Amino acid sequence: MKAKSVQSVCKLAVMVSALFLMCTQIGVAQSSPGSAIQLVREAVRNEISSGHSGPNFMFREVSQGSDGSKTKLLIETRDAMAGLLIATDGHPLTAEQRQAEEKRLQHLVNDPDDLEKKCKREKEDAERTEKIMGAFPEAFLYEEEGTASGEEGLGAPGDPLVRLKFWPNPKYSPPSHVEQILTGLQGTLLIDSRQHRIAKIDGTLVKEVGFGWGILGHLDRGGHFIVQQGDMGGGHWEITRMDLSFTGKVLLFKTLNIKDKEVYSDFQPAPRGLTFAQGVELLKKHEALIAQNQPPETRKQ
Repeated sequence: MKAKSVQSVCKLAVMVSALFLMCTQIGVAQSSPGSAIQLVREAVRNEISSGHSGPNFMFREVSQGSDGSKTKLLIETRDAMAGLLIATDGHPLTAEQRQAEEKRLQHLVNDPDDLEKKCKREKEDAERTEKIMGAFPEAFLYEEEGTASGEEGLGAPGDPLVRLKFWPNPKYSPPSHVEQILTGLQGTLLIDSRQHRIAKIDGTLVKEVGFGWGILGHLDRGGHFIVQQGDMGGGHWEITRMDLSFTGKVLLFKTLNIKDKEVYSDFQPAPRGLTFAQGVELLKKHEALIAQNQPPETRKQ
């Protein structure tokens, strides 16, 4: 699974990785019928392997948080994810905001040490993602709960989706603090039964869960997230939506309050082997094309 900065994730499990970073943070035992566990195992195997191959994409991210909405253009490069902020609260950037964004990107282009740090963070994020996804077949018990049909942005349009209810496996023991969140999580999975990919995870914390063995803090009961992904063509899947809502404490005293919604769209294949600098230039060119195609009134700052 390729990590997508805030998402990068599973693709799907990247959300939990991002949460782990913000906090500095779900297998099957016996299932009836047995087809459920096999379906999960195959889907998990495909999610993990997808992160090591497949095309790169350029796409749009619209995030909604406590500080308003932000619109970014993102592109996957051989170095790291490159992102360009193009609007806040639906309005184009002011001259000052644009200058600050240019300065931020130019700094990463010119400073190999900071770019390497960004690469390292994304690699660690992807590794945590693989740990979490790899734990799915042991961390939960599953039960089939019906079917649905894929649509744009959710699986592959027209593909059958199997809905599985999951809840913590009492026999599961997390091998590290990364997987601890899984011990308090329950919800539903939608799995594309043709491509064996996870189309959606809808999870809720049913108990308070500590991270860092309780030393660093905890997440409160009731925390909720939704992550979904879709087929962009040719069997290449990308995250299309992430909703996060968590509260808790960090270092036992600092209040944690995460409420964020992200939608990803307008996926376009990007050339493989792009450097970070080349990715930034492509983002700028794409931004200029977007501006040219906008009605005059939307270009005003």
